[in-house]
Amino acid sequence: MILSTPAPFLTTTKPSPPFPRVSKLCFLTPYYSLSLRFRSTARRSTSFPCVLSALNLHAMAELVQDKEVVASAEVDYSKKKNRTRSRSFLDATTEQELLSGIRKESEAGKLPSNVAAGMKELYQNYKTAVLQSGIPNAREIVLENMAAALDLIFLDVEDPFIFSPYHKALRKPYDYYEFGQKYIRPLIDFRNSYVGNVSIFNEIQEKLQQGHNIVLISNHQTEADPAVIALLLETSSPHIAENLIYVAGDRVVTDPLCKPFSMGRNLICVYSKKHMNDDPEHSEEKRKANIRSLKEMALLLRGGSQIVWIAPSGGRDRPDPLSGEWYPAHFDASSVDNMRRLAEHSGAPGHVYPLALLCHDIMPPPPQVEKEIGERRVISFHGVGLSVAPEISFSEVTAACENPEEAKEVYTEALYKSVTEQYNVLKSAVHGKQGLGASIPTVSLSQPWN
Repeated sequence: MILSTPAPFLTTTKPSPPFPRVSKLCFLTPYYSLSLRFRSTARRSTSFPCVLSALNLHAMAELVQDKEVVASAEVDYSKKKNRTRSRSFLDATTEQELLSGIRKESEAGKLPSNVAAGMKELYQNYKTAVLQSGIPNAREIVLENMAAALDLIFLDVEDPFIFSPYHKALRKPYDYYEFGQKYIRPLIDFRNSYVGNVSIFNEIQEKLQQGHNIVLISNHQTEADPAVIALLLETSSPHIAENLIYVAGDRVVTDPLCKPFSMGRNLICVYSKKHMNDDPEHSEEKRKANIRSLKEMALLLRGGSQIVWIAPSGGRDRPDPLSGEWYPAHFDASSVDNMRRLAEHSGAPGHVYPLALLCHDIMPPPPQVEKEIGERRVISFHGVGLSVAPEISFSEVTAACENPEEAKEVYTEALYKSVTEQYNVLKSAVHGKQGLGASIPTVSLSQPWN
């Protein structure tokens, strides 16, 4: 995602328009970092593929200290008229009735054929995964959760919800957050899942209560990452679970099969650099949307007590094509640096923590990044893991660096090294079957739900 705009453009009193719907209907895609391009006020103009702009410190400070508040254009969903729920799926009591509902609405011309096919595939894959879990009443759980999912998908196809640059999770009158939690929960093997360094998550919660801002620099594995994180933290760190803000790519807010799950999360909506020029006709529109999202993030951080998750790799992790081994994708140094500077100049204390996530078995992405929409979705029941390490101080890590470019690289490498170390511990615990015994001095594993 790229933008080419001077910082003064950000001082506007106009309300932010909704996140533009410029892409076609597509299938499940990830949450990830964005890329913006600005004309720097420094001596030379440099553009970076990054989460935020390459603004210098003065421009970043002006951005965050701007007193003009951009009003959110998101519709009050609870007051939206004619938002009645379909009975085609809610009244279904059997698998046959659910699948018949898809066929009926498709034949009536209310469901595009690709969406109908995706709904069928989603049902079959979800059923297979949940039945693998061996949990009691698995078939009843599948029917209930898929009836809710198909209903919400169909409802949005009929009356599409449009996301604004900053989307706050919809909890009333229908709780989309709880819907997502309930849907993903049966896919997690909690007996073989682990959280690393619960004490540091507690530390983060305390800092949030004190008005500090937190940035979690993380790897990214699946479309289900937000639900996995929330489910692993809901017992020990419920405030983080419910208030975490995710930097989300455009496809998770345009794909009808994914939107109901996205509507239950707090999002900063952006266009990924990997898909910025997929449709050149709309590239400029995407850039303008990203600048609005940048300002929304700055305004949120200015208020303090915000926690933001971002994947500076720009996309989901992929397995090595030769070995098949999974590992965190490398971070973009400019993404990390600009996110750090934005937090530092928010006016509230800011902290950057490295976060590792292992959950690719639940919903693995395609082996390679695909431009075309309609990726095949595979769903499984599996153990997962989440870990956070101590805050990494930029000034301490880069004290010996001789120039800003070196400092950016050194700081990014420190974060990536920590994420990789934590990931390997989680991998040993979950895939290596070592369980709690995989703990090391810097990563203490536990199962806070037990």
